[in-house]
Amino acid sequence: MPETETVPLTVVDGDDTTTIEVDRGANLREALLDRGFPVYGTVSKHANCGGRGLCATCTVEVDPAPDPTHWHDAAAVRFGYPRLSCCLTVTEPMTVRLLDKHVWGQVLPFRSRG
Repeated sequence: MPETETVPLTVVDGDDTTTIEVDRGANLREALLDRGFPVYGTVSKHANCGGRGLCATCTVEVDPAPDPTHWHDAAAVRFGYPRLSCCLTVTEPMTVRLLDKHVWGQVLPFRSRG
């Protein structure tokens, strides 16, 4: 039986950094949720679109940022918003920064950690 090819995914959650192995081609949202990482805020973890790219509450920052394949994700790229984890496929090693979510999927402006 052939072994599934995996790629490293570095997850930054506040001050914690963890590297996990993810199946190549996995959906980023599903990979993060399967391993217990919080992609939603307090309310949206109970009420969200289930990964269909409609509610915009599973946002993350990714580096390197893959090309968008979904209309909502393309808008995020165009206007400089965080990316939707439900619209990203893990094909290469990447770093994902989980964002502090407040009301619904609201993300507070980036503040430097200087």
